[in-house]
Amino acid sequence: MNQSASSQRVTALIADDEAPMRAQLRARLQESWPALDIVAEAANGVEAVELATQHEPDIVFLDIRMPGMSGIEAARLLFNRCHLVFVTAYDQYAIEAFEQGALDYLLKPVGGERLKTTCARLQERVGSQPQDITRQLGALLAQHTAQPKREYLRWIQAQVGQNLRMISTREILYFQADEKYTRVRTPQGEVLIRKPLKELAEELDPDEFWRIHRSTLVRVDAIDSVGRDLRGRQMVKVKGADEALEVSRGNTHLFQQM
Repeated sequence: MNQSASSQRVTALIADDEAPMRAQLRARLQESWPALDIVAEAANGVEAVELATQHEPDIVFLDIRMPGMSGIEAARLLFNRCHLVFVTAYDQYAIEAFEQGALDYLLKPVGGERLKTTCARLQERVGSQPQDITRQLGALLAQHTAQPKREYLRWIQAQVGQNLRMISTREILYFQADEKYTRVRTPQGEVLIRKPLKELAEELDPDEFWRIHRSTLVRVDAIDSVGRDLRGRQMVKVKGADEALEVSRGNTHLFQQM
């Protein structure tokens, strides 16, 4: 840690549209960097910029996907005023470039060891001029805007009792609409989330999840076999699950080559 970071009050702002994720990051930061003072929390990019202007924090932790103004857009307004760290549930092409540049990039759920590394990097940088050490960020953001790449959902957040559970999409066998909820089936069991299936279908990688029915999304590499029942309906058997999933007539073409 440099002398400046160890001798002065260091402040930070957390921006995330999910209150449980803000609370989780705050708790992890208290463990990894007890002296860090979290001066404000924002629920979207607009609030992040407003609160950063008001509090002038040394560091801003930004979620990328937020309503109103994204973390990327907020970063364009903040990158020369404070040190930035992206915290997101989405993977994307510029991770390695961000890692080698001035800001850091954390994937949810944030691990304790990874966050300690980030805090150590920030402690070294606090006290230096953000515009000097984040010069590469402007070019990275320009590249992101000029050559956008689709970001796909990598984690599902599910409320289980009083706890927030983070489920990797790699663990999920299928999603199935269930009235006001969506069933999330994994080898360990299932949970219910309020995210509509239509919204999930737009955010998941179409090469990894196929919509075989208006009420069902199935992970392609979890499919064990495809057959027909006594009524002639095409049915999918999924590894690690007992029930068979119906394929609608409009989606039978997905299995013509199988």
